[in-house]
Amino acid sequence: MSSARALSRPPHANRGRLRLRDQPGCARLSDLLEDLGGIDPRRVILEPPPGSAKQADMLRINESKITLCELVDGTLVEKGMGFEESELAAFLIHALLSFLTHHDLGIVAGESGGLRLRPGLIRVPDVSFISWDVIPDRDRPRAAVPKIAPTLAVEILSKSNTRAEIDRKIREYFAAGSQLVWIIDPKTQTVRVHTSVGESSLLAKNDTLDGGSVLPGFQLKLKNFFEKRLG
Repeated sequence: MSSARALSRPPHANRGRLRLRDQPGCARLSDLLEDLGGIDPRRVILEPPPGSAKQADMLRINESKITLCELVDGTLVEKGMGFEESELAAFLIHALLSFLTHHDLGIVAGESGGLRLRPGLIRVPDVSFISWDVIPDRDRPRAAVPKIAPTLAVEILSKSNTRAEIDRKIREYFAAGSQLVWIIDPKTQTVRVHTSVGESSLLAKNDTLDGGSVLPGFQLKLKNFFEKRLG
């Protein structure tokens, strides 16, 4: 789960000059943290060393229930977590499953459903919807980490996330084939709906969230959602 408060250095800031990270043996922690979106260094798992972690390392930690990690280019990164974010995820899953009971469009996964977007990159959306259109023969994924992009990816912001981290996730989801990304902010009680990397709209508490072309007919009153009321 994810709070987009802090801003990272603009992507053009390092253009035109030699960077230490580009020189063999000169990688720095600050470079790694910047690449990860300016996150708190306490969220980086140091064993195995950053850059060398594999899917098996991520699964070992996640199955231990000590914390929940994503694998980002060989580095294990702890996901921002909190009770409120988990509760909102549960409410959203309930709403999606209730809708899909009458509209068999695909499957839903929760906050431990990791998805391999590309080699070395496993993201764990707080909620994900995968359309039958991208699942051959409607054969539900059985791998611990399916090699598939969520048709809809949902990230629920928490205090430890940064704006640059969330921006990176949005780019990764769409690059992997996602069609819709919802960024839910419990603090401001808003939802930013991304239909592509460069196109988004912001919904407030009194608005209604809909599924667009990904989940045609799905609607969720955000006032009920943020107040955690069913119906």
